[in-house]
Amino acid sequence: MCKLFKNKELGLLISCIFFFFLLLSNCARVYGQSPESGQKNAGEFFDIKVPEENYFFVKSALLVFGSNGIPLADKPEELEERTWDELLLSYEAFRRKIEVKPEELEAEITKVLQHEKVDFDWRADSAAFEKWAREKINEPAELFKNQLRHMLTVQKLRQQVMDGIVPQVKEEEARQEFRNEHNSLSVELAEFDSLKEARDFYGKAKKQKDFWEKERASRADRFRRPGFVSLEFLMDIWGFPRDAAYKMMRLKKGSIHPPEPIYKGYAVFLVLDTRPANEALYEKTKKGYYEQIRQKKKYKGLHEWLVNLRKQANIRIYKTKEGGQG
Repeated sequence: MCKLFKNKELGLLISCIFFFFLLLSNCARVYGQSPESGQKNAGEFFDIKVPEENYFFVKSALLVFGSNGIPLADKPEELEERTWDELLLSYEAFRRKIEVKPEELEAEITKVLQHEKVDFDWRADSAAFEKWAREKINEPAELFKNQLRHMLTVQKLRQQVMDGIVPQVKEEEARQEFRNEHNSLSVELAEFDSLKEARDFYGKAKKQKDFWEKERASRADRFRRPGFVSLEFLMDIWGFPRDAAYKMMRLKKGSIHPPEPIYKGYAVFLVLDTRPANEALYEKTKKGYYEQIRQKKKYKGLHEWLVNLRKQANIRIYKTKEGGQG
C-alpha cells in the first residue's frame, strides 16, 4: 500500500508541475514521439527525450509516496537517482502496456485515505477530497490521483518482473538462513575510523586486563552495544562479516575478537553473551526459510534487472535550472 510522506521540497515542485500532469495520460506524446515546439527536456534514455514536466511529476510523486513505499533519505543525489529510475520504469511499463484499472486506483485511494483516518467518502464528497489533498500534501486531488496511478503502474511492473524470476533454493541455503536468525549474540563494540587504530586498540586490550574498561570510561562515545540480537540483524544492519559473527558465537564471554570492518569503519568486539540456535526447530520451520530465500533471490534478480535496464537505456541527464543534474 502506498503511504504519504512529508517533504519540504514538495511545495516548491507543485507550482512547476500543476499544468503538466495530464500529459502523463498520453505516454506516446510524453516520451518524445510527438514533441511540442519549444518543449524543454530534462534528459533522455533509449535516445528518447524526457520532458521536464515528466521529471517534475515523478519527482513530486516520490516526495509524496517515497520509493517503492519507503521514504527517501534527505539527500538530493538519492532523490535524483530515484527520480530517473522511476522515469525509466514508467517508460518500461508503457512499453509493456501495463495499466492500472480504474477499480485498482479507487481501491488504493481508499486504502491511503483509510490509513490517514479521514472522516469523509472521497467518491461522494469531492470537495472534501480536494480540501484534504491541498491541506495534506499541498496539491490538487487530480494530481494526487495521477501520482498514485503512476506509483501503482511501477509497482505492477516490478511485480511482473519478479513473477518471471523463478529461483532455485538449496537445502543448505535454507538451513543457513535459519541459523542466521536463531543464533543470537551480544557484544560491545569499540569503533574506529581506520584499521590501524583498531589494531592498536586490540593489541592493548589483549595485553592489559583493565584497558577496555578504562577506555570505555574515558571515551564512552566510541563504544556501542547493538543488543542481544540475531546474527542476521548484526550482519544486515551493522555490517558484521558472517565468518566473524559465527566465530564470535564460539568464543567465551569476556573474549575479545580482533578488528573487522562493519557498516562504518572498523570495530573490535567484546563478547558479552551468546545463545546458539536450537537445530531441532529447523525441520518444523524450514518451509518458511525456503520461501525467505526464494524472495531474497527474486529481489536480487529485480535489482540486477534494473541495473541492466539502466545500462541499456544509456541515461543522459541534461543540465537545467529546474530539472536534472549533469
